[in-house]
Amino acid sequence: MKKPNIPKAPKAYQDQEFLNSPDARVIRMLAEFLEPQRRFRLERVKDTIVFFGSARIRPLSVTEAELRNVRSLLKDERRLTLNKMHLLRSAQMQVEMSRYYEDTVELSRLITAWSKKLSEPNRFVICSGGGPGIMEAANKGAYLGRGKSIGLNISLPFEQSANPFITPGLNFEFHYFFMRKLWFVYLAKALVIMPGGFGTLDELMEVVTLLQTAKVKKKMAIVIYGSEYWNKVIDFRAIVDHGLVSKKDLSLFKFLDDPQEAFEYLRDFLLKTYEIRPDRVQ
Repeated sequence: MKKPNIPKAPKAYQDQEFLNSPDARVIRMLAEFLEPQRRFRLERVKDTIVFFGSARIRPLSVTEAELRNVRSLLKDERRLTLNKMHLLRSAQMQVEMSRYYEDTVELSRLITAWSKKLSEPNRFVICSGGGPGIMEAANKGAYLGRGKSIGLNISLPFEQSANPFITPGLNFEFHYFFMRKLWFVYLAKALVIMPGGFGTLDELMEVVTLLQTAKVKKKMAIVIYGSEYWNKVIDFRAIVDHGLVSKKDLSLFKFLDDPQEAFEYLRDFLLKTYEIRPDRVQ
């Protein structure tokens, strides 16, 4: 009797059904650590400057055009309803917030142009969350500074596509938030926190907590950019006054409002902390 022809079984690591199953979750987690690690090594990226901020903040040219359109629509209105007043105020606020997009571009450009003059290549590469808004602005600034930049994107129910300014070999797509956060912090030597919403608050508080509790032992500079916005959103001194954090914990970050000042603060911190001597600058 002839034996039946039994098809060759697939290797486990080539079995897509298995790899996408709950049983292989640990493998997928490891992949989101090991694959970026490999790419960073190949691209010779060791240090990053991470920008956090809202995906909803857009370029000034875009928001000014929208404000003109709103004003054009309302110019013949004899009486503005509450809804129309809200529409106008919203468009005006978008223009006001656009300064943070433009400041992010400039700060990222300044850091990148300075970093490129260092004798060691790829020192202090700009890193963002890879999406629009402040993330796009950070990558754009690095692009204008003719340097590399990283985008750590995340798959969301509402699609967040990668912005066009990320260096192609450094464009990542994560499934797990915690693994994406690990890569934000793992290589970071400084953070810039631009105005943002829940996601930005989450990222800021997590990193500050890691530094406060010495779970991250390296020294990191944290710039909270936009004191007018942040002082309305969080009253850090009130937390101290209530005895829930110590006064010295407020030294973990610094408020700044000007791209040049922020650049000089970060540059001086990095030169001193990571012992980059003037004779190492080209």
